[in-house]
Amino acid sequence: MRLRYSLTPSFPVFTVVAPAGENAVISKSIFFLRPPNFFEQPQRDKEAPMHSVWFGEFMGMLVLILLGNGVNAGVTLRKSYAADSGWMAITTGWALAVLCGVLVAQAFGSAGANLNPAITLASAVVSGDYSSLLSMWSAQLLGAICGACLVALHYAPHWRITPDSAAKLGVFATNAAVRSPLLNIFSEIIGTAVLVLVANAIFSKGVSINGPAGGVGPWLVGSLVWGIGLSLGGTTGYAINPARDLGPRIAHWILPIPGKGSSNWSYAPIPIIGDLIGGALAGLLVRFAHL
Repeated sequence: MRLRYSLTPSFPVFTVVAPAGENAVISKSIFFLRPPNFFEQPQRDKEAPMHSVWFGEFMGMLVLILLGNGVNAGVTLRKSYAADSGWMAITTGWALAVLCGVLVAQAFGSAGANLNPAITLASAVVSGDYSSLLSMWSAQLLGAICGACLVALHYAPHWRITPDSAAKLGVFATNAAVRSPLLNIFSEIIGTAVLVLVANAIFSKGVSINGPAGGVGPWLVGSLVWGIGLSLGGTTGYAINPARDLGPRIAHWILPIPGKGSSNWSYAPIPIIGDLIGGALAGLLVRFAHL
């Protein structure tokens, strides 16, 4: 008896063929549609509220800020083992925060994993579809607030023993190294435009006809954020994301953090205006260049 394999357009077929004269069934086809996946959930779960674009953006942003503000806190707050680790630790932590946030967002239903109102705006400019803009922005902002609240709780014993109120704000929100509003806005425009432009280049057909291999894209985007932080982040702390700055700033404002000082609302418009302008300009370039 032998086993013969053939392939139909939709599934493989294995046929058992018995030699002539055997008292057996001459042939029997066995169909294998695909190997079983015991961890796969029914399709209806993917349509549930906890598996949707909105919830994916919320969860991805929560993780991004938890890890991003978390590295800020670890480097800044007193008696942390990571205290005074420096800029390299911060930029690396934020790069990995973006990687983890993107993966979580995709897992929870947001295939695009924007996690950034400027990227969402750029996508709308490219596609011409603005219908989901406010919904996406709400998820990103709420996720950022919740992530920042978790950081405050995680480092609860360290706030009281850290005397510098400006450093405490720096855990949550950005500020200019040298205050110059117009130039600070320009820095944010440049950083955000580079983010949008290079991210679109990574997934463009000019780089790869079929895009990056599965799972590689988030690593490349994380590396991009790492590069922006190292090269362009020294002027304004590279918010390059309005929700990344505004959400944690709101958390800092409402939470009872010991000795926290002002939330510096006079600076808050800069990473909002600059980042949205940078995203929109880069979106226009991507649209007319047909990347």
